[in-house]
Amino acid sequence: MTLPVTPSFRLDHRRALVTGAGRGIGLAGAAALAQAGATVTLVARTRDEIEAVAAQIVAGGGQASATVLNVADLDAVQHFFATRPAFHIVLNNAGTNRPKPMTDVTPDDFDAVIGLNVRAAFFVAQAAALAMIAQGVAGSLIHMGSQMGHVGGANRSLYCASKWALEGMNKAFALDLAAHGIRSNTIAPTFIDTPLTRPFFQDAAFKASVLDRIKLGRLGEVTDLMGAVLFLASDASALMTGTSLVVDGGWTAD
Repeated sequence: MTLPVTPSFRLDHRRALVTGAGRGIGLAGAAALAQAGATVTLVARTRDEIEAVAAQIVAGGGQASATVLNVADLDAVQHFFATRPAFHIVLNNAGTNRPKPMTDVTPDDFDAVIGLNVRAAFFVAQAAALAMIAQGVAGSLIHMGSQMGHVGGANRSLYCASKWALEGMNKAFALDLAAHGIRSNTIAPTFIDTPLTRPFFQDAAFKASVLDRIKLGRLGEVTDLMGAVLFLASDASALMTGTSLVVDGGWTAD
C-alpha cells in the first residue's frame, strides 16, 4: 500500500500580490506568502510602509518588492497589471470601514466604503484574472472579507453591505474563472487587533461586547489569518473555490 502524500503548502516559483500590504492583515499575509517561498509584490498608497515590510522580508531571506498603487485608481490598476507578468496569487486585501448607525451614513461614507471594498476589489480581481488568462497562469484569488459578510452588526450597515457584496462577487468569480484554472475564495475574520481597529478597543464597553460574541474569548491576531492565507494560496486547497474560510472564534456559530 502506498500512503497518500499531503499536498504542498510551499509556494516556490509563484508570484504573489498583496494589496493594502503596509500594515495589519496585509502585512501578515505578505509575510506568510513570502515565508512559504512566494515572490511577493506589496502594494499600498504609502511608500514608506510597504518598503519597510519588503525590506524586512528580504532581510529574513524572502523575496519581496514594494510598489505604490492606489487600487481605487482604475487607470493605475490597469497600468500596473499590464506592465508585469501575471500573478499566481492575489490577496485582495485593501479595505476600509466607517462604522456608524445607518441613519447617520452619508453619501460620502457610502462612496468611500463601497468604492474601496467593492468597486476597487472587483476591478483588481478582474485585471488580475485577465492577465492570468492571457498568459495561461492558473492560480488563486483570495479576497479579505469579514464575518460581517455572513451576519449583520449594529453600526455596521455600510460595512456589511460591502462585505456581503464581496461574498456574492466571489462566488460568481469562481464560476466564471474555473475553466481557466483560477480559484476564488474569501477569508472572513472576526475583529482582529490591528492598528486600524486598536483605537476602538479603548472603549471598554465595546471591547467587552465583542469578546462576549467571540466564543473563544479573545480578539483575533493577524497570525490567526496567516494559515488561512497560506492554505488558500497553496495546492492544499486545490479543490476549493467559491467559498469562504470563516475565522471568527465562533462569532457566527449561533
